[in-house]
Amino acid sequence: MTATNKWIALAAVLTCAAVATIHATSSRTFPENASRAKSERARIAFAHTLPALDGQHLKVTVVEVNYGPGESSPPHSHPCAVIGYVLKGALRTQVKGEPEAIYKPGESFYEAPNGVHQVSANASQTQPARFIAYFVCDRDVPLSTDLPASHPTGGN
Repeated sequence: MTATNKWIALAAVLTCAAVATIHATSSRTFPENASRAKSERARIAFAHTLPALDGQHLKVTVVEVNYGPGESSPPHSHPCAVIGYVLKGALRTQVKGEPEAIYKPGESFYEAPNGVHQVSANASQTQPARFIAYFVCDRDVPLSTDLPASHPTGGN
């Protein structure tokens, strides 16, 4: 196994550990989850192949995003692969060239690097939404860049 593959494997393990930690925290926080059988405590929440990365400078950053009722982010882009996991409420999202989607608690999604995020919003006008975004980067860069609403270039 090459050094790059070892770093990619380590990043994947750390990301999985973060998802498991959040899932365990959710089980402790919400009593309705407390009675789950042991066989339901661990599940694969998401799996996706990552793009080619430079294994010399890998960094994983976990960001908690909270949207109040009806809130949204302006159009933006991320230079790194992003894995999202919805904790509460419903997230409405659309990356340029892809259909709009709504994700609910326990659902995960993948955003390819440099995709133009035309929609990132709370799907509800009355309830808050919260999700975790895992950024897998191979260089030190700002995690998000706001774009003009009519950004002409395409993303993934």
